[in-house]
Amino acid sequence: MSVIELILVAAGLSADAFAASVSDGIVICRKRRAVLTALLFGVFQAVMPLLGYLLGAGFAELIAAYDHFIALAVLGFIGGKAVIEGISTLRSGGECLPEAEPSIGLIIAQGAATSIDAFVVGVSFAAVGAEPFGASAIIGAVTFAVCLVGVLAGRKFGELLGTKAEIAGGIVLIAIGVKTFLEHTLFA
Repeated sequence: MSVIELILVAAGLSADAFAASVSDGIVICRKRRAVLTALLFGVFQAVMPLLGYLLGAGFAELIAAYDHFIALAVLGFIGGKAVIEGISTLRSGGECLPEAEPSIGLIIAQGAATSIDAFVVGVSFAAVGAEPFGASAIIGAVTFAVCLVGVLAGRKFGELLGTKAEIAGGIVLIAIGVKTFLEHTLFA
C-alpha cells in the first residue's frame, strides 16, 4: 500500500472522529484540552489497526457483528448527556467553563467508539501484506491533524452559537452512532 493510499484510508477512517472532535470542540475552552482530545482520537485510530492486524480475522468477525451496537450505545449515551447538559447550561445562562469540558473518560469512549472500523482495516492489512506499524502511524498522525482542526473549528462554532452549540454537538454524536448503526444493518 502506498503512502497516498494510506493517507486516503486514514482520512476515511478519521471522518467519524472528526465529527466527534467538532462536537467536543464546541464546549472545550482550553487549547491544551483541544490538543489532548485530538491526540486521544489519533492514538485510538493508530492502535485499533494494530489490534486488528495482531488478533486476526476470526476476532474481527465477532467485533463486526456487534460494532454498530457498541457505537450506537456509546455515542448515543455521550450525545444524549451533552444535549441534557446543554439544555441545563442554556437554562442557567452559563458560559464556557473548563469544568464543563468533556472528561478524559468521555473522550476515550468516543475515541474507542469512532475507531472500531479501524480494527477491521487492520485485519485487511494482514490480508494484503501491508506493514502495520507504519500504516498505523500514518493513520494516527492524519487523524490527529484532522481532529485538531475539528476541535478548533468546534471551538469557533461554540463561540458563535454559545450554549446552544453543546446541544448541537450532542445531536451530532447521536447522529454518528445512528449512521454507523444504519450502515452496518440496513445498508450492509
